[in-house]
Amino acid sequence: MESTSDPDRDLGPAEDPESVARKILLDQLTGRARSRHDLAAKLAQRNVPTDIATRLLDRFEEVGLVDDAAFAKLWVDQRQSGRGLARRVLAQELRRKGIDAEVAQEALDEIDPEDELDSARALVRRKLRSMRGLEEQVAVRRLVGMLARKGHPGSVAYQVVREELAVDLEDPDFAS
Repeated sequence: MESTSDPDRDLGPAEDPESVARKILLDQLTGRARSRHDLAAKLAQRNVPTDIATRLLDRFEEVGLVDDAAFAKLWVDQRQSGRGLARRVLAQELRRKGIDAEVAQEALDEIDPEDELDSARALVRRKLRSMRGLEEQVAVRRLVGMLARKGHPGSVAYQVVREELAVDLEDPDFAS
């Protein structure tokens, strides 16, 4: 039986930093798309030399594995439809992801204002179920606050909340 702690044992050549960086990038891109900024940060965190990181990221962009425009569109679509986030919050998130302002604006321009209203309505409807025992003013305040945290302007938030509360109050199952 061989001892694994033998100091004279040949462990083979040290790994090439470029191979390590390539593996990190491929691992990061396996689960989902990522921005170039996020990938560069991950490489820096793993102490990959800057020149190697830049060269590999440039190559990955050339072959289409890293595409900030596609990433921004996908991010906006998923976060807007899935979480009901409005343009303002999505723009902040894209900035944090290191997406260029022009690229981010192109992705944000694809959001239909009606879709934004529909997602705000859906959020309010879902939340209203748990607020049926509350006073109307308290429910309004909480619902408007929720929409504000999602980035919806105050005027839109109040409009949607009032409309949905009016519909909910007409519901014969509404128990206050």
